[in-house]
Amino acid sequence: MGVLRKRVLLRVLLGFLAVVASLALVASLLGVWAVRRSFPTVSGELTLSELGSPVTVLRDAYGVAHVYADDAEDLFVAQGFTHAQDRFWEMDFRRHVTAGRTAELFGPGQVETDVYLRTMGWRRVAEQEYDLLEEDTRRYLDAYAAGVNAWIDDNQGLSASLEYGLLGITADDYTVEPWTPTDSLAWLKAMAWDLGGNLQAESERAQLLAQGLDEDMVEELYPAYPTDRHAPITDTGELAGADTEADLGRAPDLPEEALAALERMSDVREAIPDLLGPSTSPDLGSNSWVVSGEHTETGAPLLTNDPHLGASMPSTWYQMGLHCTELSEACPFDVSGFSFSGLPGVVIGQNESIAWGFTNLNPDVMDLYLEQVEGDEYVVDGERRPLDVIEETIAVSGGDDLELTIRSTHRGPILSTTAAGSHLREVGENPREGDDAPYQVSLRWTALQPGTTADAVFSLNRARDWDGFREAASKFDVPSQNLVYADGDGNIGYQAPGLVPVRGKGDGRWPAPGWDSDYDWEDYVPFDELPSVFNPSSGVIVTANQAVVDEDYEHFLTADWDYGYRSQRINDLLDEAIAEGPVGVDDMERVLMDSQHGAALETTPYLLDVEVGGVTAEAQGLLADWDHRNEPDSAGAAFYNATWRHLLPLLFDELGPVDMNSNSRGMYVVTRLLEDPDSVWWEGTRVNGRDEVLAAAMEAAAMELTELLGDTPADWRWGDLHTLTATHDSFGTSGIGPVEWLFNRGPVESSGGSSIVNATGWNAAEGYGITAVPSMRMVVDLADRDASTWIHLTGNSGHAFHPNYDDQLELWAEGATLPWAVSEEAVREASTEELTLVP
Repeated sequence: MGVLRKRVLLRVLLGFLAVVASLALVASLLGVWAVRRSFPTVSGELTLSELGSPVTVLRDAYGVAHVYADDAEDLFVAQGFTHAQDRFWEMDFRRHVTAGRTAELFGPGQVETDVYLRTMGWRRVAEQEYDLLEEDTRRYLDAYAAGVNAWIDDNQGLSASLEYGLLGITADDYTVEPWTPTDSLAWLKAMAWDLGGNLQAESERAQLLAQGLDEDMVEELYPAYPTDRHAPITDTGELAGADTEADLGRAPDLPEEALAALERMSDVREAIPDLLGPSTSPDLGSNSWVVSGEHTETGAPLLTNDPHLGASMPSTWYQMGLHCTELSEACPFDVSGFSFSGLPGVVIGQNESIAWGFTNLNPDVMDLYLEQVEGDEYVVDGERRPLDVIEETIAVSGGDDLELTIRSTHRGPILSTTAAGSHLREVGENPREGDDAPYQVSLRWTALQPGTTADAVFSLNRARDWDGFREAASKFDVPSQNLVYADGDGNIGYQAPGLVPVRGKGDGRWPAPGWDSDYDWEDYVPFDELPSVFNPSSGVIVTANQAVVDEDYEHFLTADWDYGYRSQRINDLLDEAIAEGPVGVDDMERVLMDSQHGAALETTPYLLDVEVGGVTAEAQGLLADWDHRNEPDSAGAAFYNATWRHLLPLLFDELGPVDMNSNSRGMYVVTRLLEDPDSVWWEGTRVNGRDEVLAAAMEAAAMELTELLGDTPADWRWGDLHTLTATHDSFGTSGIGPVEWLFNRGPVESSGGSSIVNATGWNAAEGYGITAVPSMRMVVDLADRDASTWIHLTGNSGHAFHPNYDDQLELWAEGATLPWAVSEEAVREASTEELTLVP
C-alpha cells in the first residue's frame, strides 16, 4: 500500500503497543474465541428477510462459494451477504478510501490521502452514476446492498473481523454504516485509477524538460513501440478507417515557471492508496490469450488470463459462481469466475455460453493542464471564467476536522491548491511574464465523468454470443481494457472498449496550456472505430499490454504501451506448441509459468564481453551457461538481476524521480543504448563509457550478492532474493511484529520477474521482493466448462487464521492450479458446506 501502509497505523500502533502490555487484551485478540468469532456460518440455515425465496450457497474446501437462486434480485442479495461474510473489512476499508474518509479510521496521518481523494471526487461521481444506469443494474445494486446490510445488522466489532478489534483502539466509537450502491460504484473509480498509468509518464516527461534535457533526449527515454520486433494485438490494416497515421506531437511551448508546478505531482500518486497494486508500477499489466478450436485437442477454444496486480492480503479477487436455478429473461445468470468484494456480479470468467478475460489497454485518458488562476477565476483564450467551488469537511479520528475547498475548471479538479498540494503554490510567486496569475495544475480524466461500466459488468455476465459481448463492451467506459472472447460455438474475438479522447491539439503526452482552448478534448473515439477482431485467420489472439495497433491506425490511443517482451514470448510459445500438435489446458498453464527473460537475451552478450576480475569474473561466468530463465534455483538469474539493479542508477542517476526501473521501457531503452557505445547516456557522474558502466554494475552486484547469499556465486539462488510476502492492505506494514504476524502471510519464493510471462514484478530501486503478481490464473475450456482451471493469490477468506485465508498461496507460488467446478453437478460434487438462506 505504499505510503498508506507506512503511515496508516501510526496512532493505532502506538496505542496497540501500550495495550499489548495488558494480557487481557492480548488474550482477547489472539485467543481462539476472538479469532474464530468472526468466521462466517457456512452450513445450516439462516434467515434473511430481504429474500423473496430460499437461496442455496455451496462452498468447496477452498471456500469458493456458488449461489443458487430462483430470482435475480435474490441472487445478488445472497452475493452481497456472502461477500460481507468473508470480506467485509476489505469492503469497508475500500469504501472509506474511495470516499476520502480514511482519517475517520486512522487519524491525522491520513488527511493528505483524503484531501486528494475528495478533490478528485470519486464518490461524488459515483453518486451521479447511479441514476444513469439501466433499471436492472440499479435493482441488482440495490439487492446487493440489501444483502450486505443484512449481514451488517448482526455483526459489529470482533464479530465482524479481527481488524475491528484493532481499530477500536483509536476509533473506539466507530460504527459500521449501512452499505449503499454508491459504495459499490465508487470501487470502479479505484480500478480506473490504479490501471490508468499515463499520468505518471506525462508528468515525468515535463519534469525532464524542466531539468534541462532537450526534447530529443526525453524522447529517447520514451521510444516508439517496436512493432517490427514485438507484434501488436491487431493487424491495423484490417481495421476500419486505418488510412490516416496518428502523428505524435511535440511538447507545447510552456514557460519554465509553469513547468515547475508539476515538480511534485508524483505526490498525488504517493498519497493515494494502491488498492489494486502499486499505482506507478509498470508491472500492473496482465496476460490473456485465446486459441481457436482448430489448434486444440477438443476442437473448442481455450481462453487464458492472469491479471497482474498488487500483491495484497487477501487477494484482490473472490472466486464465486452466481446461478439462476432456471435460466430465463427474468433470471439470466449462470456465471462463474472472479469477483471484487463490494461489487455485484462476476468481473472475469465464464457463463454457460461464453468466456472472457481482461488485460489493461491503458489508453491515454488522463491529461494535465497548466492553468492561470486568479482567486476563483481562471483564464481561457484571454477571458476569465469562474471556477466551480465546493466545500467539504474531512472528519479526523483523534484530531480536528478539516475544512476543504475544492476548485475545478471545466476540465476537472485543480490538484495543486489542495491543502496536501500546497507545496505547488510557490509557483504563483513567479507568474508568467505579462500576467499576474499563478500557475496551477488541473486534471481531466474520463473516470471523473459519470459512466456506465456497472451496466457492462452485468451485460457481460449474461451475454450469450459475440454481438452480446460487444454490446456489453460498448458500455465499459473506464478503465479501458483489452477484452478477449471465446464461445461454445467455436468463435474467438478481441474488443477494445472505453472512452478514449479525441484532442483538438496535442496528443496528451505532455501537460497542456490550459489558457488555450485548442488543447481541449473535442470528442471520444467512436466505439465502432476502436480495434476489434473476430475469428482471425491465425486462430490466436494475444494481449499482454503491448501496442494494440501500429502507427498507421487513424486514432491516437497512447504512446505509453508495455514494450512487448511478454506478448512476443507468448506468441512464440503458442506458435511452438501449435506446431507440435493440438494444444490443451496443460499447455496453456505451462505458458503462464514461463520465466524466460527476453530482455536479458539481448543484454547478456554485452556483459560477457566486459573484462572483470575476482569474484565478479566468477559470477560473470554464470551468465555464459545461463538459460535466461528466472527460476528460483538459478544462480545466473540472481546475478543478472542484481547487475540490472545496479546498472540503472549508473545510467540514469540524473533523472531524479523519473522511473526507469525493472520495467519493459527501461529494458528496451537500455538494449538500444547498448548498441550505441557513444551515446551521451554512458557519460555518467561516477563512471564513463559503456564497458566501464557495465563492469561497475557487475562488480556492485557481485559485492551485494556476496553479502546477501555468500561468497560462492554458484550457490546463489534467485528464489532467495525474489520472495513474496502477501501484505495486508491496512495493517500489514506496521513495523510491529505481532501485528504483522496477525495478518501477513509468506514469504514464498517464485520464478519470474518484471516483463516476463510469469510477471512477478519487483522494484529495482528498493530490492528484489515481489511487489506485483499474476493475481489469479485461469484457463477456460469451452468444450467442457468443468475441465477449466483456476487459482488466485491467497485464498477466498478475508479472516486471518481462517483455513481459507492463505490456502492457495503456496499452490500459486508453485504454479499449480485448482479444478474449476462450474456445472451444478460438479459444484455439488466438490462442495463441503451447504448454507440455506431463507426469507
